[in-house]
Amino acid sequence: MMWSVGAGTTTEVLKPKVVVVTMFEIGNDTGDTPGELQYWVEREKLDRVIPLPQAYHAVRANADGSVIAILTGVGNTRAAATIMALGLDPRFDFTQSYWLVAGIAGVDPADASLASAAWAEWIVNGDLGHEIDPREMPKDWPTGYVPLRRNKPYEQPRVTDDSSQVFRLEPGLVNWAYELTKEVKLLDPEGMAKRRAEYTATPNAQRAPFVLKGDTLSSETFWHGQLLNQWANEWVKYHTGGAGNYVTTGMEDTGTLQALTWLARAGRVDVRRALVLRTASNFDGPKPGQTAAESLFGEKLASYSAFIPSLESAYRVGSVVVHELVANWSKFEKETPRR
Repeated sequence: MMWSVGAGTTTEVLKPKVVVVTMFEIGNDTGDTPGELQYWVEREKLDRVIPLPQAYHAVRANADGSVIAILTGVGNTRAAATIMALGLDPRFDFTQSYWLVAGIAGVDPADASLASAAWAEWIVNGDLGHEIDPREMPKDWPTGYVPLRRNKPYEQPRVTDDSSQVFRLEPGLVNWAYELTKEVKLLDPEGMAKRRAEYTATPNAQRAPFVLKGDTLSSETFWHGQLLNQWANEWVKYHTGGAGNYVTTGMEDTGTLQALTWLARAGRVDVRRALVLRTASNFDGPKPGQTAAESLFGEKLASYSAFIPSLESAYRVGSVVVHELVANWSKFEKETPRR
């Protein structure tokens, strides 16, 4: 930390080494049913509360301010507003900070199992587009969802000048985080094993939870089902020019990345130091023999198939990266790790 003096006052300016970005909490920050923030507060001793009235939630910080955490609220809108508010707050200097988004998500059963942890390189906006109800769309269309300023699904050439449609994180940093954490042992309770065994058509869904690289679709609509899973895969593939692979579906990450991108333009942050880790709380579609509606409404926030294990995975995997960055700050302050 440093101190700035102005107009007869002395104000502490924190220079966090790592900012942990979480999206929801069920109740209090500590001591009750956890959401995404609670394990970080309790286990990293983020005991300091720094009011942030212009955002969704106060900042939590450890004693020396080297690690802080923010709770954005659910959805891209709240995430963008909260990260922008934090990034512009003069009490903080984020010019060398790393940003770790650590949250739960739905997962494609073709790619991963419950409580698995996916490091994303591509973050794709699932909200920005045109839409026709599928009952009214042309019969030869695969979906009623059309890219913005295009006339049919997945029309080429892609429009690539919209800065909020797709974000690519620094590949070398993502690879470094994955290599550092790929052997982390994840929680695998018996009940979760029984649940994933029901997904008999997708071998990856039946595996014990594991760490992987996989991209995320960010949408404020909590969608569900096999047909929308197909759309998500094609939508991510389309907007990344075939480079991305849809694995997880969250609700905030393009909002967070949009704010960080513009804060970087203002010289407030280094967006190349951002990481997104999403862990699988539930599958994004039904098991064989089950309808999408039965699957969706069988899942509630605090009782997702892998709710607690996915929160545990986010902390276990994410904290390895946080601790490595802090422990070796003399190196990583100036040199961003890459693999």
